[in-house]
Amino acid sequence: MIMLRDWLIRLKILYLHRLGMDIASTARMSMSAYFDKTNPRGIHIGEESFVAKGALILSHDFVRSKHADTYIGVRCFIGVNAIIMPGVVIGDSVVVGAGAVVTKSVPSNCIIAGNPARIIRSDINTTIYGQLCSKNIYKRSKYN
Repeated sequence: MIMLRDWLIRLKILYLHRLGMDIASTARMSMSAYFDKTNPRGIHIGEESFVAKGALILSHDFVRSKHADTYIGVRCFIGVNAIIMPGVVIGDSVVVGAGAVVTKSVPSNCIIAGNPARIIRSDINTTIYGQLCSKNIYKRSKYN
């Protein structure tokens, strides 16, 4: 049985599609995630990615009069209250830490965190919705 929450999220995705956002059918999001509606055609979210509570994905900058496409790759996780600035490209299998402010594009297979966001671990693999594979948990990183 599909829960009410799942139906509400599906309705939200349908609504965002109608606005013109490119959100994969297998992507998931919190009901309180915010997607920029000023330039809805500028938001692109890949398959099996997850956007957590309070995350903010922007596709325009009012101060600089800039409209830019923002891309989130396949199997990514965008943490609670993270901010993705306009024009940023996030590669596949990327985990964005809670509260991170992503101002520049990020390569695939890494974990980023901070303000501004920086790579804290690379060469990771993720499964559905950006969950880390168990083999990554104990791997040492050159960033530690």
